[in-house]
Amino acid sequence: MQSFLTGATSYLKGLQLIAKHRLWLYFWMPVLLSLVFGVLVLQTAWGVSDDLGGWLISFYPFEWGKNTFEKIATVTGGVSLVAFTLLIFRYIIMAVAAPFMSILSERLEQKMYPHLPKTNFSLPKMLSDLIRGVRIALRNVIREVVITLLLLVLGIILPIISPLVPIMIILVQAYYAGFGNFDYTLERRMGVRESVRFVKNNRTLAIGNGIVFVVLLMTIVGFLFALPLGTAAGAVVTLEKLEGNPEN
Repeated sequence: MQSFLTGATSYLKGLQLIAKHRLWLYFWMPVLLSLVFGVLVLQTAWGVSDDLGGWLISFYPFEWGKNTFEKIATVTGGVSLVAFTLLIFRYIIMAVAAPFMSILSERLEQKMYPHLPKTNFSLPKMLSDLIRGVRIALRNVIREVVITLLLLVLGIILPIISPLVPIMIILVQAYYAGFGNFDYTLERRMGVRESVRFVKNNRTLAIGNGIVFVVLLMTIVGFLFALPLGTAAGAVVTLEKLEGNPEN
């Protein structure tokens, strides 16, 4: 529980560091990108929302219990739409804003631990980081989609657990959101396997970070600020785990 709370409450510390060191450029750019891509993703989701419940109902071939199934399908369709809208938006904005988030993480590291050596730019290193980022993103999105689909299917097959399905889906999304926020810092230090191991060993920390991120995504205004705040919070707790208490 302490680890979870640390991950969740680190957002305030991340925002304080951004303000203290005037890193607002790396804050406002992802906000603008979130606004543009958020509108596009929501418009697309709104266009398919009416058909989703009907599509699920079409799989039920019996008259007996059809009304009950329709209610379950409507709820499941709504949960599915919200879950996949958040998932698609999150991965799109994380990919598009990655250059700004990596720099934000690096700047925070330099301010918190000025004694650490700076990372020098090189084209081979940039290409290596890009390939690594793609591998991480593909691994996470495939696993997250599979787990989410399995939970939705279980919710249809076993109506008794349907009320728990949204909670479980949010926890899954929180874990992988925290993973993504941590990885902007981990990419400078670890390969794919080491990063996966680090997040697994600190899963409650990642879920704590990710749960705030997901909640922000589900609010009218919060989704604009979720990425820079989540990245800053992820950088703070990841660096503290790796380097100990900061100097600044």
